[in-house]
Parts: sequence; structure tokens; C-alpha cells
Amino acid sequence: FFVYWEPMSLYDDLPPIKSEPELPSGWRRQSSSSKPGKHYYVNIYTQETTWEQPTAPAPKKRSSGEEDSTPAAKKARSEPKEVRCRHLLLKHSGSRKPQTWRGTVATRSKEEAKQQLKQFKKKLDAGASFEELAEKYSECSSAKRGGDLGMFGRGRMQKPFEDASFALNVGEMSGLVDTDSGLHIILRVA
Repeated sequence: FFVYWEPMSLYDDLPPIKSEPELPSGWRRQSSSSKPGKHYYVNIYTQETTWEQPTAPAPKKRSSGEEDSTPAAKKARSEPKEVRCRHLLLKHSGSRKPQTWRGTVATRSKEEAKQQLKQFKKKLDAGASFEELAEKYSECSSAKRGGDLGMFGRGRMQKPFEDASFALNVGEMSGLVDTDSGLHIILRVA
């Protein structure tokens, strides 16, 4: 006679492993640092959190209807995509490219450029035309257009110049701005 014997698995007597149910789209599970062993859930769109396991896809707008108040979100809402500025540039011997569009090479020191720009700033504050001063003295080729750089967005200019330009209100003039190109006075026009 024949006996059929089936080998027993070592794991047959263990309870089944409990797997986490799949989360609805737009949610991620996060381990709590304040409550060890506990998890909370984060809406990937709004960063809102909840202790309750979600049963529906994450909403893409805040549940309370309020706007995101993080500093980055506030800046993104209030900052224009592009600005338009005029500038007056003076190069110095330490500039990245001391050659000017006028065909000369800047030999002045950075301190001398700073002092000269301070004099221009006084004239501008007293009512002198930014466009005329830029045409006459700026060492950027935009001098041909009264220092007008046209519209530009973030990522197009050197960081200190960009940050100063986007921080200005329309009609507002900067102090001295130092970049690798030289020293600038910036006027935001749009």
C-alpha cells in the first residue's frame, strides 16, 4: 500500500503577516518622531497631516480653503515671474571681464568704482535722469538703451543682481549691488 506524505512548512503555525493597506493616491505614510511606533499621513500636495488613515485620494487644495502660508508659498504668490530693470554698471580691475562695451579696460579699483557710483546715486536721488546717466557712464552694452535690460525672469542674471531686482518695487532704485561683472545701481521699471 502507498502513503502520501506532504512535508509541513516551518511557517504553517505562524499567523499571516499583516500588510499595510495601500494608501489612496496623493498620500504618504510617515513615522512619528513624537509618538514612537505610530504613523501619520501627509497630503503630498498641501503638506497637511492627519493621524487618521485616509480612505480617499488626497485633495489638491487645502481642506480649510486657506492659502499655503509657508514663506516659500507667500514669496511665490507675491513675486512676479519677470521684472524689467535699467542699471548703471561700473566695472573695476577685479571684474570678471574688465573690458567694457566701449572698448576700454576698467583699471579703477573696486573702491574707486564704489565712490563713483555713490556720486551717481546722489545725482539720481536729486532727480537726475537714470536713463541719461546710464547712457553716458554705464559700462554695459545696455547703455545704448539707457541701461534697459528688458524683461527677465529668475535664473537669467547673476544671483545678487537677480535678488536685488526682484526685491525692488516698480519705480524703486537699489543701493549698490556687487556682482562678478562689477558694481550696479538698479532701477526697476516694470
